[in-house]
Amino acid sequence: MNSIKSVPARVLSRRPGHSLEAEREQFDKTQAISISKAINTQEAPVKEKHARRIILGTHHEKGAFTFWSYAIGLPLPSSSILSWKFCHVLHKVLRDGHPNVLHDCQRHRSNIREIGDLWGHLHDRYGQLVNVYTKLLLTKISFHLKHPQFPAGLEVTDEVLEKTAGTDVNNIFQLTVEMFDYMDCELRLSESVFRQLNTAIAVSQMSSGQCRLAPLIQVIQDCSHLYHYTVKLMFKLHACLPADTLQGHRDRFHEQFHSLRNFFRRASDMLYFKRLIQIPRLPEGPPNFLRASALAEHIKPVVVIPEEAPEDEEPENLIEISTGPPAGEPAVVADLFEQTFGPPNGSLKDDRDVQIETLKREVETLRAELEKIRLEAQRYVSQLKGQVNALEAELEEQRKQKQKALVDNEQLRHELTQLRAAQREGERNQGLREEAEKRASATEARYQKLKEKHSELISTHAELLRKNADTAKQLTVTQQSQEEVARVKEQLAFQMEQERRESELKLEEQTDLLEKLKRELEAKAGELVRTREALSRTEQSGSELSSRLDALSAEKAELSSAVQRQEADLLAAQGLVREKEAALSQEQQRGSRETAELQRQLADKESQEQELRRRLVDEQFAVLRATATEAQRILRDAVAKLDDPLHLRCTSSPDYLVSRAQAALDAVSALEKGHAQYLLSGSDASVLVAALTHFSHVAADTIVNGGATSHLAPTDPADRLIDTCRECGARALELVGRLQQQQTLQQAQPGLVRTPLRGILQLGQELKPKSLDVRREELGAVVDKEMAATSAAIEDAVRRIEPADLCHRL
Repeated sequence: MNSIKSVPARVLSRRPGHSLEAEREQFDKTQAISISKAINTQEAPVKEKHARRIILGTHHEKGAFTFWSYAIGLPLPSSSILSWKFCHVLHKVLRDGHPNVLHDCQRHRSNIREIGDLWGHLHDRYGQLVNVYTKLLLTKISFHLKHPQFPAGLEVTDEVLEKTAGTDVNNIFQLTVEMFDYMDCELRLSESVFRQLNTAIAVSQMSSGQCRLAPLIQVIQDCSHLYHYTVKLMFKLHACLPADTLQGHRDRFHEQFHSLRNFFRRASDMLYFKRLIQIPRLPEGPPNFLRASALAEHIKPVVVIPEEAPEDEEPENLIEISTGPPAGEPAVVADLFEQTFGPPNGSLKDDRDVQIETLKREVETLRAELEKIRLEAQRYVSQLKGQVNALEAELEEQRKQKQKALVDNEQLRHELTQLRAAQREGERNQGLREEAEKRASATEARYQKLKEKHSELISTHAELLRKNADTAKQLTVTQQSQEEVARVKEQLAFQMEQERRESELKLEEQTDLLEKLKRELEAKAGELVRTREALSRTEQSGSELSSRLDALSAEKAELSSAVQRQEADLLAAQGLVREKEAALSQEQQRGSRETAELQRQLADKESQEQELRRRLVDEQFAVLRATATEAQRILRDAVAKLDDPLHLRCTSSPDYLVSRAQAALDAVSALEKGHAQYLLSGSDASVLVAALTHFSHVAADTIVNGGATSHLAPTDPADRLIDTCRECGARALELVGRLQQQQTLQQAQPGLVRTPLRGILQLGQELKPKSLDVRREELGAVVDKEMAATSAAIEDAVRRIEPADLCHRL
């Protein structure tokens, strides 16, 4: 009797367990090949057949485990093109794969985020696209996990949308905001792709352009559904809330509408998309949400993907449909069994058994053909459904167009007039733009000239300061020499005065002596006369008188010689006095000439110093005027952003606006101090220049953030905030304009800017959300840190300016 133990190994290898393992190996091999062919470094779009095999594989294993097991091993950080194609394949798998793919991708969020962050920090063209694409994929995964009613393909009926939104206005509001964020990510990716394409050539026919454009097919499919859902939700919100409350929603929808319409229009004009997808056309203008009846005019945009036969591939069934063994396998197994053990019971099959086996094989063959027919019918049905949807949409659109035909005929003339006016306005704006560009180039040239002049003045200033220092040294030496001359002059004058006094004393003594001798001589002469008279009377005493006369004559001769000697001495003293007076007069003349020369040099030095001071004052004012001109440009740019339509997307928080307004008020105080100090001493404008620079930046920051804060504020506070920001800009520009002129410099009043700044501060405090009061201390700490950082930056700038100024002065 035969036993199962004697079954050869070649028969056991045909058992079902081994067949499942082989099938699994074949499946893994097929998936690996498809993933490697779909995600590679070639700059070409992903082929649909490879992506389709990967998607069918997710349905086969009811998840994306195999896909991620191979995707994790890809060298994504080494190639930006490889990362870009990985994101594209992942997007297709999310949209068309098995529903469990979403949860498998959620487990790998960190991998997706790391790839985006890695390429976001690198300056690579594909890398920047990968960064934007990963943010879109993460947003998509989060949205669909939070709202499981929406499949990853985003195709649901209006009834499901109504059920998901519910009746709670808060839920509707939140769902609308999330769809806006979803749409922003989609549009940001399309804008990034178009920004890198050269529209001057047919980039859609080049492999590099098609590699970038291929993921936009999924973006178009997502955006068409998101646009329809946001329109529905916006009408529901306007039915529940006042129109003023939803102004921000309307502005955001209008911006997205124009971006989406421009995206669809540009994509429709490209040949690459025309053979792959039928892109719907959006209406000329956004829906009017203030009119409830406008919902009936809304047409759901329908995207149609034409069904094409797979290129150069064999049709295969990766999804196992029947649970029975494949056709033909039982006969092979039976033949092998009979060859090994012989026919059962030792008898041959009769005709009935043969017919049964034949019928079974025919049934299996017919079942396989039926399954193929059923799959083909399903494909035809889906294709027909798409065509029916397209025809229904086209029919609905034609019906609407028929209803609007009469109205459009009347509006066409008005629109034509508006278009002509707009064309004239565009031509005028073009001229103004060209003129503005010319002015900007001229202003840039003037700024460069002023910058060069400023550098030249700084170098001249430094040279003059060095010359001033040399002049000061020479002046000091000259003053010392003048003081030495004055001391010598005083000493000579003192000596001359002493000599004069001594000469006068000697002269007085000689004069007294001469007078005394004259008196003695007169007395002797009188005595001689009396003696002669006595001699004539007394002749008898002649001999005595003669001797006495001789003695008197001798004495008279002695006295005459003494008088002559005294007169000679007096004449010598007078000559010495005259020589001293001549030498003194010469010394006085030489001292006067030297004094005059020194006074002339001192006057020249003083005039040079005054000229240097005047030039220093002019240079300081030139620096101040250049700084005021730059501050005026900064403030004008900030005021212009209040009316810039591109600035409408910018938003800011009231807390940050309050911190900026407070910083601007502090800068006004510093500006007042610097202005007062500059008026006292016009030769040092460093404090005023630093304060004016800081004030212009923080005031411009306050005005810009005030406009950004008003975009999210209610209508009345937003209008008041915009008006206050305009007033602040006007007063700041008036102040900066006064600082540019010498005549109006003293009339500048920095304190006038405080009033609008305080108004901005008060409005910012009023706009603060009440629920954030509990975190006021934390916000205060953040503001203090920011103020400390700003103060540190200003002090660092002042420290850098002071050495530079000191170097200029030296």
